[in-house]
Amino acid sequence: MSAPPTPNPARCHALLPCAGTGSRAGSAGPKQYQTVAGLPMVLHTLAAFNAVPRIEQTLLVVAPEDRFLTVDYPELLLERCGGATRAHSVFNGLGALKARGAADDDWVLVHDAARCLVTPAQIEALIDACWNDPVGGLLALKLPDTLKTEREGRVVATVDRADKWLAQTPQMFRLGLLLRALEVQAGHGFSGVTDEASAVEMAGHRPLLVPGSAQNFKVTYPEDFALAEAVLSSRA
Repeated sequence: MSAPPTPNPARCHALLPCAGTGSRAGSAGPKQYQTVAGLPMVLHTLAAFNAVPRIEQTLLVVAPEDRFLTVDYPELLLERCGGATRAHSVFNGLGALKARGAADDDWVLVHDAARCLVTPAQIEALIDACWNDPVGGLLALKLPDTLKTEREGRVVATVDRADKWLAQTPQMFRLGLLLRALEVQAGHGFSGVTDEASAVEMAGHRPLLVPGSAQNFKVTYPEDFALAEAVLSSRA
């Protein structure tokens, strides 16, 4: 009797939603294409993922009319299927990965294109922590500051920060699990889905928190560009 076939090992894919406009950044165009330390910000992000051998391929999801990136790398896939929201772009991107042969059991690391300071070591740490986890997880940072709630511009309460974390990316989940979680929310316009972990939580799972870095911040406001420039220049 022949031995049963050996199951194919899970693979790792990266998915970068890159269809947003970044209106809070004050930039002339989409913030992910603004030059920081000599390169468009998204290229710093891509370089970090390209330096991780376990990432088999990286899918960049851009808006249908986006023509900024035309370079084709073997490790980089470009899909012009960006949606009106980040969750919609990720949902479309997962479908594109499946159409390209990715399996439900494969891992997908979803990362903000505007988090250009992520390092290969941080990506590797997330993969190591989540590889044998039944759910998956995300990089996150213990809340360092006192947190307040507000009403009409005034403090009404101080929130206990002992169990509070700042969610970062990448966020790593099985493709099938994340796609099903987002599919349920698609009928509601992805209302309440602020990141991949929130969709997975709504599906009844508890993602793993993996300590990240304060340097892995998302460029959001105009002053963040100078800080990102300083960090990247110091690494060079």
